[in-house]
This record gives sequence, structure tokens and C-alpha cells, in this order.
Amino acid sequence: MGSRNSIERLRWFDRQVQEKRFPNASSLAAKYEISKRTAQREIDYMRDRLSFPLEYDASRKGYYYTDDTVPIPSIYLTTEELFSLVMARNFLRDLSGGAVGKEIGEITKKLKKVLNRFIGDEKTIDNALSFRVVTHSPAPEEIIKPVLGACLTHRRIRFTYFSPAHNQNTERTVDPYHLLNYMGSWHLIGRCHLRGALRDFNLARMSDVQILDEEFAMPFNFDIHEHLSRGFGIYKTEDADDLTDVTIRFSPEKALWAKGRIWHPKQTETSLPDGSLEFTFPVADFTEVKMEIMKHGAGVEVISPAELREMVMTESEQVCRLYGICAPPK
Repeated sequence: MGSRNSIERLRWFDRQVQEKRFPNASSLAAKYEISKRTAQREIDYMRDRLSFPLEYDASRKGYYYTDDTVPIPSIYLTTEELFSLVMARNFLRDLSGGAVGKEIGEITKKLKKVLNRFIGDEKTIDNALSFRVVTHSPAPEEIIKPVLGACLTHRRIRFTYFSPAHNQNTERTVDPYHLLNYMGSWHLIGRCHLRGALRDFNLARMSDVQILDEEFAMPFNFDIHEHLSRGFGIYKTEDADDLTDVTIRFSPEKALWAKGRIWHPKQTETSLPDGSLEFTFPVADFTEVKMEIMKHGAGVEVISPAELREMVMTESEQVCRLYGICAPPK
């Protein structure tokens, strides 16, 4: 049953059913010059072992699919494609964050039907792979749906946005370019009419989203992949000249854990004679990288620039005072 000829026969039969030609054992046998009994065995194999939703229509004297949304048969998949489907199915389930939950559930059900034909039960798939993030900020369904729709149709949107830095709400009109899931949180990248520049908006801080009856044209020179490579983390810049190179040094002990970590695609990594390890990478804003550096405590030191080094020193002193280790400033 696993021979190439058998696969070709199953593929032909599948196409005939999908085109609603109502094939049967006789037509399969005639097409490939095999016995009718062999042809029927292969049809039974498709239905009983591969879980194709085949039913026989006595009036048409042929087979049809009871489910019009028959997924791609697993016999078409390479091993690499199968592994990719496993990753896609579990990624959608684990990182949907409640947004478009019903639709995500339907998609994963359809992927499950394909995977079950080749791998087996759902428990086997779940036990093999999962995705988790440390923090999670799900976007409400009533926010993510119109935002994604506007990105796809190039329609302007208007919404209320809360800024924690200023503790206030502002009305924004935005040309939505790209929807990004970063570290479990959904972000919209688009041109803000209020600021007259490209901005990042956290969907969890958006409310009252309206799709306007106004189309916009994407800038011909805008490349989302190039944009996302400009700077560390979520903070980006429109001008590459606004980037600052940051160099941090891990202690010999921490270097064993840090080696091979990707901070940025354009980073450089340098091993020093004492076993310590230096990383240099471009940064558009020090806010996020400062928090990341603080996570490693005394195991990492900011070498440059001086401004970031001062920010980390100030934060460290405040932590010491919080725990009563350092004396308060005079």
C-alpha cells in the first residue's frame, strides 16, 4: 500500500472525488489496469485508515466527500512539511491568547484532521511540542479583528489609545501597516497622523477601533522585515542613523549561558581572554534593553554607551535602596 504506484492511484481518486466526478472501484481499476478488488481495497484504505470522509452515492454509483472542507491529504506531505504543520497547529493554539478564539479553534481542528492521519492521536502531538511565553497580553477579539482587516485592505483606522508613560488617552488616526505578535503581545505598526511618523501601538491599550472609509497607499520603500531589524526589541526607528551600538559584557560564569544567544541579527560576539563574552548590537531606544540587562544582575556589565551605563547604575542603586542595602541619596 505504501508503493509509489499506490500513492498515485490514491491521488488520482482524491482529485476525481474533489471534482465531483463520483469515481468508484470500476473507474479506478480501469484507469490503472488493476483488479476491481484491489481498487476497492485502496478506496477502503482511504476511508478507514486515512480518514477521508468518503461516502458511496448509490444513485450516482460513485463516491463523494461528506465534508467539503477536506484538508490536504497527508500522503502529499514530506516529513519536513508534516513537522511544519505540527508547529503551526500548536503555535496557533498556544499563542492565540484568546483573540479570535473561535476561528483559531476551527483552524486547529482542521490541522488536527490532517495530522491525525499520519501521526495518530492528539495526545501524541500535544506531548511533543508546545509554545509558551513568560508574559502575555492578549488582544480582545473586537480589537484584533478590525485591525487585521484594515491591514489587509489598506484602510485607515481611528481608535482611542492609552499611554502609560503620560497616563492619558488620545484619539489616533493611523495607516495600519503590520500586525506583530512580540513576546506574547500584539502590536500594530503604522503611520500615526497625530505624530506624523511611524509608531508602535500595543493592541491591549487600544479601544473603540473604527475602520474608516479611507484607503491609504503603502510607501513603496517600506519593508517590514527591514524595519523590524532596526534596533533591539520592539523599539524601532525609521532612520538607521538614529541607531546606537550597545556593547555588554557577560562575566566568565554567565558567558557559558549567554554564548550563542541572538540579541539582534546584526550583532557581533567577541570572546575575551578571561572567558568573558561581549555582545554589540544596534538599539533604537534604551528602555527595553535596560530591562533585559537588569535581568542578568551582576553577571553582565554595560560597556557602552555611557548613557545606558548610567541608566543601569541608577536603576541598580534604586533597587539597593528598595531593599535597604544602600543609603538614600543626600
